[in-house]
Amino acid sequence: MRAFSRLVRTPYYVLTGGIALVFIFPLVWAGYASVAPQGGTAQTDGFGFGNYAKLLNYDAGLLAYLGNSALVALLTVVMTTLVSLLAGYAFARFTFIGKNVLFFLVLGILMVPSASLLIPLYVLLGSVGLANSLFGLSLVLTMYQLPFSIFMMRISFEAVPAELEESALVDGTNSFGALWYVLAPAVLPGIVTVALYAFLAAWNDFISPLILINDSDLAPLPLAIANLRQQAMGSIDYGVTEAGVVVLALPCVVLFLLLQRFYIRGFMSGALKG
Repeated sequence: MRAFSRLVRTPYYVLTGGIALVFIFPLVWAGYASVAPQGGTAQTDGFGFGNYAKLLNYDAGLLAYLGNSALVALLTVVMTTLVSLLAGYAFARFTFIGKNVLFFLVLGILMVPSASLLIPLYVLLGSVGLANSLFGLSLVLTMYQLPFSIFMMRISFEAVPAELEESALVDGTNSFGALWYVLAPAVLPGIVTVALYAFLAAWNDFISPLILINDSDLAPLPLAIANLRQQAMGSIDYGVTEAGVVVLALPCVVLFLLLQRFYIRGFMSGALKG
């Protein structure tokens, strides 16, 4: 029976292993190309870190661009997590007029192409004094993330038995106390999933800073890499581009590996609820 079970599982292992290799190969290739010798790059002789040195010293410096990206990602994660936590709790636990209509309107934002909103948002940010600012960019990225995040938090709260909240209310706490001390720990996988998605979107976004950020010193790392990759006569510096891809990908890979168990549980809670 064991031999038969292994034989049955072999195609599954082969298929999943092949899919994993398909996804891993581009990252491995980027890492190899970033240190391999190539003409027209900063690393033309032997393997080394010439491309990374060029990226490190470009214009305002790699650390400045990393700081810009980190600040935008941090603000986006904090605002997205806080708003979606409160909104998801309200949609899951409270009853009010127009609740379902409002929820579907929030989800309707997902059907609007984000690029089509950038020009109106640019004008709006300019009218309130937030044009060409990292905080304004974070507000825009937060808006993009809220529909999915609110949906995720609502199904996470709905998967938690209402008796837990009721027992806390009977003990004398209010709704915010029940949310903070009882429900928030119970929906932690959903919170981590929302935060992870918000981080990945903010860290890797290119179109929004391209439109909303005019000062090169405020550019996030994806925008800085796009500017650096273009050399004289229209040629492309593939070496520094691959180095930038590696620098961009590493925080995402590390965070996903550290938080994957929360990520999977977050989606499973919604699936079990359904």
